[in-house]
Amino acid sequence: MDTDGTHETRPTRAGHIPRPAAPPKPSHAPTAGPTLGDWLRVPRSSDGPGVWTYGHVPRAAEEPEVTPTRQLVSGALIALLAGLLLWSLLWNGYLGGFWLWPLYMFTPDSWAGTLPSVVASYVWYSIVATILIVGFGRLGRWPELLRRLLRSRAVRPLHSAEPARPEPGGEDDPVRWPQLRGAGLSEVADRLEGEAGGGRMNDVDYARIRRAWDSVRVDPSRMRAFADSVRDKGAGACVHPSGDRDLPVRAARHDLLARQVLLGTVEDGVRNPYARRGTSLALDPDVLGTSLLAVGPSGTGKTQRLVRPVVESLALQALAGQAAVVAVGAAGAQLGPDAAYDVVVRIGDPASVYDLDLYGGASDPDEAATLLAEAFVGDVPGIDVRRAATALAQLLGPFRTAYGRFPAVPELRELLDRVPAAFDALRRELAADGAQHAMLRELDARTRQHGAHGDPGPALADRVALLDRPAFAGFFDTTGQGRPFSLRALEHPIRVRVDLPERGHADASRMLARLLLAQFNAAAAARADRSLFAFLAFDDASHTLTPETVRGVQRLRSAHAGVLLTLRSLDDVPEGLRTPLLGAVGCRMAFSGVTTWDGKAFAEAWGTEWVETRDVTHRTVFADQPLTRAIHAFRKLVTGKAVTTDAVTVRQVERERWSASDLAHAVPPGHAVLSLTSVKGERAAPLLVRLAGTA
Repeated sequence: MDTDGTHETRPTRAGHIPRPAAPPKPSHAPTAGPTLGDWLRVPRSSDGPGVWTYGHVPRAAEEPEVTPTRQLVSGALIALLAGLLLWSLLWNGYLGGFWLWPLYMFTPDSWAGTLPSVVASYVWYSIVATILIVGFGRLGRWPELLRRLLRSRAVRPLHSAEPARPEPGGEDDPVRWPQLRGAGLSEVADRLEGEAGGGRMNDVDYARIRRAWDSVRVDPSRMRAFADSVRDKGAGACVHPSGDRDLPVRAARHDLLARQVLLGTVEDGVRNPYARRGTSLALDPDVLGTSLLAVGPSGTGKTQRLVRPVVESLALQALAGQAAVVAVGAAGAQLGPDAAYDVVVRIGDPASVYDLDLYGGASDPDEAATLLAEAFVGDVPGIDVRRAATALAQLLGPFRTAYGRFPAVPELRELLDRVPAAFDALRRELAADGAQHAMLRELDARTRQHGAHGDPGPALADRVALLDRPAFAGFFDTTGQGRPFSLRALEHPIRVRVDLPERGHADASRMLARLLLAQFNAAAAARADRSLFAFLAFDDASHTLTPETVRGVQRLRSAHAGVLLTLRSLDDVPEGLRTPLLGAVGCRMAFSGVTTWDGKAFAEAWGTEWVETRDVTHRTVFADQPLTRAIHAFRKLVTGKAVTTDAVTVRQVERERWSASDLAHAVPPGHAVLSLTSVKGERAAPLLVRLAGTA
């Protein structure tokens, strides 16, 4: 499929092995769990970033005072014994007969010894017993103890009751598309309601058509085309250019109405704020727009529990016309099947249908040179990236002027090595056009600087040589014969996966990863239409970050874009970039098993908070009276402990939210500590989360 969504039959890079045709897609995705109507009617509410809004009911901000169960049991038992004692005293007449006066006052003397007298007596006894049970029950807090035993925990007060659900068939029922009916498109709404009721519409269809309707509200001239498409195709209207209406497989739970993916559950423990304990945690473009950095050793589930669910969520949103996603990982990384993507670039694989545009679709030589310099030598200490970009521009400009294209990898390497034949051929092409004096001056300047002290040319040539290998023959083509993918396609709802040859060409893979990050930063900021959320996910961002790309990541918030960076350790980032990186991203995630050195960086980024501490001092009680001393001696004989009093000191102290030691040793396997920041500036304190993983 082309980046514009059209289909055509094409040969593979090998030239003779046809690509197998994909099986036909079902008309709609099978649903599991609630029906589409039930799913739409579930209320969605949020009280902070990262809250899974589907059916969420906000909790109290602070934990209520809870009486210990042992104290409840002892109080209930004492109240029961006191009640039985009082009843026994009343029944046996030890307190007199005053409690029977109401019975004598309201029963006539003629009832004495008759059945009505017996019935009236037992009714009165029942009334008195009920009064005692209610009174001593409230005194002993029996209802609270009963609830504690039935639910195994105290009842948690909520801010408010669960919001009411729309009635099926009502005016506000989302299945009936009230927004379309309000605009006078009742016929279109009826068609969509019938599609949903007949099971021919899934969640992607609903989100996609709602997105199309939002575009109609912005541009009313599209209303007729929208209405005609829905009348003709029903739930298949406004379909993605690929024709897909769902992914072939889902490995996580998604809520496309809220554009969220379920990541896990916040642990119900004292380390987490009370309002978030036990709630589900999700990610959406509102928090991913501030970018996310995840650090954890190999085997902690960064790919299966974070990268793939997030990429899958953005791929579903791309099918709904809401996002564009690019996933970058080593060949063989479990980022989803090929059928879940529109474009799959397998660099170094001769069977790859798509190629990668080395210049990112740029037409300006200076822009292309800046991106290449950042990728080639941005990680080399002592080399000025701007000077390297100037050296590249002195070659790219003349070459593009002479040949109408940028040089391929072998040609660029020859120019950087100043091979005489390549330089002479380029000079002849420029000299043939007498008007290209500026380009000749650029070429002469490069000739003079070649070999001089501090010339970045040799370092650039060495880096280009990493791509001028037999494994990459035919890739990075600039003659127009291949099918290069460019990140300029981010203005379309496209799904892309780039497989890097990490196993055999690690240095080249890291260089290409830096190139993709630099191109993404430039392409996301240069988009004319930023209505789509653009996202770039790295399964492994080791040795990918440079000072300029870190600054570019920080600027993505205003461009409606974000990146996901995963690292095995912060040691994979230059020491001078670790603090700027943690400051550039709004979401930080530490998996179980991080080192104390990495934990220290996270602890500093998360800062401190004021907490209330209680210091208890035990002091031995010395009695003066003989009887009291005897009681204390007997108590010490029974319990084995001296009689003491407790002095409690309460004070406010400032402590780290999560210390380096806690992050290294107190995070259980399958868990992570995650802090979130939304593009609006809302923040969620670091939360200990039990990750859900993938199905």
